[in-house]
Amino acid sequence: MSKTRLSVTVTRRLPDPVEARLCELFDTTLREDDSPMTREELAEAARGCDVLVPTLSDRIDAGLIGQAGDRLKLIANYGAGVDHIDVATARQRGILVSNTPGVSADDTADMAMALILATLRRIPEGLAMMQSGDWAGWSPTALMGGRVSGRRLGILGLGRIGQAVARRAGAFGMQVHYHNRRRLRPETEEALGATYWESLDQMVARMDVISVNCPHTPSTFHLMNARRLKLMKPDAVIVNTSRGEVIDQNALTRMLRAGEIAGAGLDVYEDAANPRLRAMKNVVLLPHMGSATHEGRIEMGEKVLLNIKTWADGHRPPDQVVPAML
Repeated sequence: MSKTRLSVTVTRRLPDPVEARLCELFDTTLREDDSPMTREELAEAARGCDVLVPTLSDRIDAGLIGQAGDRLKLIANYGAGVDHIDVATARQRGILVSNTPGVSADDTADMAMALILATLRRIPEGLAMMQSGDWAGWSPTALMGGRVSGRRLGILGLGRIGQAVARRAGAFGMQVHYHNRRRLRPETEEALGATYWESLDQMVARMDVISVNCPHTPSTFHLMNARRLKLMKPDAVIVNTSRGEVIDQNALTRMLRAGEIAGAGLDVYEDAANPRLRAMKNVVLLPHMGSATHEGRIEMGEKVLLNIKTWADGHRPPDQVVPAML
């Protein structure tokens, strides 16, 4: 590796401590504002740097990677998910890809639990009533929701985040169930008090709450499709803090409007939130806030820095992503 300073381009504004450290270590080009780069800007950036630091809002597909110059050798993603990056094409071009796994597990699990509570206990409706001044005082039958403890929670994807959700749900007295690509070890199931379902269909049909915590991959696209959503009990709710593409959003919207599902709490969306969702009182919508903590976002930046610095020192980035992992 040359002793000249690496050229690093960052596609979005990052927390100040992260940007300052990047500038100290590398020849870093920062984003002047927080708007996403256009495709043309992304292509230009990929042609002119050694390391590109994108975020989930940047689509790094085969076409864009094909426009990258020979100089680009590392895509150090700021975030755990890499479904917006064509990792296989990057590998074919000799470009390494890294991410920041594990940092946001607790933060995202907190938000999943918050959505479960908000949806079952109708918190946004109560908040709206207070903000509008419409509250006329306590009533025995007003805004009655559902008790959280004792309900069956089905977790779709029991990885780092799913396990963090399970621990929180157990503390609230929920019965934890899960479906995973691979069953966990017995000691892990015992520690979490989790029941494994080999059949996702069978689990979905029996749960009071579904929490989506699996990554978006080709095999999980619309995993919760119209057929599977129809298996849910009419009084069940679904929350999603993973990726919007895992749920068929249009099918979910239709079923919520028809009263076939009791409610939903969503922090992520397929392309964008269906406008009809905003009008539903039984739907809680958040603007992708799952990992939005000061601590988490700085830790993500520290992982980006470590991946770049390790690679610059001639070693494999500790969080390198390969197609077999997806």
